[in-house]
Amino acid sequence: MSDVKRRIGLTMRIQQADGYHEPRDALAQCWADFLAVALPAAKWMYLPSLGAEAIADYCDAWGLNGLILTGGEDVGSSPLRDATERTLLDWAERDAKPVLGICRGLQLMTSLSGGHLQHVEGHVASRHPLSGRYTHEVNSYHGLGIKDCPRGYEILARAPDDTIEAIGHLELPWQGWMWHPERERISNAHDIEAIRRVFA
Repeated sequence: MSDVKRRIGLTMRIQQADGYHEPRDALAQCWADFLAVALPAAKWMYLPSLGAEAIADYCDAWGLNGLILTGGEDVGSSPLRDATERTLLDWAERDAKPVLGICRGLQLMTSLSGGHLQHVEGHVASRHPLSGRYTHEVNSYHGLGIKDCPRGYEILARAPDDTIEAIGHLELPWQGWMWHPERERISNAHDIEAIRRVFA
């Protein structure tokens, strides 16, 4: 499918606004800049944390056919977001829709497929090269890493300390990256090429 027909939903973190007693969905504005460069012909929209009962119908109503699970918050810290994103992965699996999980998104994909997370050192506000299928330098903003490759996936990249940095599904057009392509001041050409392959 050409990206001119691609309609992608982006999940959001849940935050509490100062001075208000109401949780709010939020997404970093740099995502808009990154997608404008990486997938200029694709349409995309924010996905609210609607929960397991409503999110699939919401995506179908808007005609979405791709998904990005964005970063922010550890898995387990926001039950509503966890439930929303678990259902979104089921929704995406139904018709083999492409999915890209970024940081927390990769962690959730791992947890739901039988993999385990562990605390890692030296991966917060740092940079490092990759080895494996991806070999470029990336940013790093996570305190949790992947202990073992989840069922149904293969390892695409590792960090110098041998922790897993990227995985790809063996059957579905799904990938998970531990780094944040949207946070680069100038979008990385390797990230652009890779995301275009995911959402081809």
